[in-house]
Amino acid sequence: TTFHDVVATAQKEGYTEPDPTIDLSGVDVARKILILARESGFDLELTDIVNNSFLPEESLKTTNNDYFYASLTKFETHFQKLFHEANSKNCRLKYVAEFENGKANVGLQHISSEQPFYNLEGSDNIVLFFTDRYPENPLIIKGAGAGADVTASGIFADVIRIANK
Repeated sequence: TTFHDVVATAQKEGYTEPDPTIDLSGVDVARKILILARESGFDLELTDIVNNSFLPEESLKTTNNDYFYASLTKFETHFQKLFHEANSKNCRLKYVAEFENGKANVGLQHISSEQPFYNLEGSDNIVLFFTDRYPENPLIIKGAGAGADVTASGIFADVIRIANK
């Protein structure tokens, strides 16, 4: 299966933003770690997050979905190489955000079967909290990360919080 076809199917099934570059460029993951960092009391901006995108520069600079999908076809060898490198190590590729010591970064990582991210499927998200109390085995929160119900409840919670201030 080509990367182009995987992305097209994911978009058709509603797993991506209407503009899939938002997901595949790392912007969506960066926004999520930005929210978590801010909720934790850190003064951080999106521009402070290091984004190690796996997309070729030409793909990142496309101006519409047709051009983006054409770039995926053009760089299929690049995407297959990423996949085969991970597969040869018995790993899966996952877009991961990290926040440590006030600094955040996002990027594609090789995830082995021993890691909690390995079995993450669909639109689920997972957050691992390494703290003073959980230095080795993190506190793990896993659940739906997208969809109308999740988005609506998040917006409603924000409205209630603002109203209570």
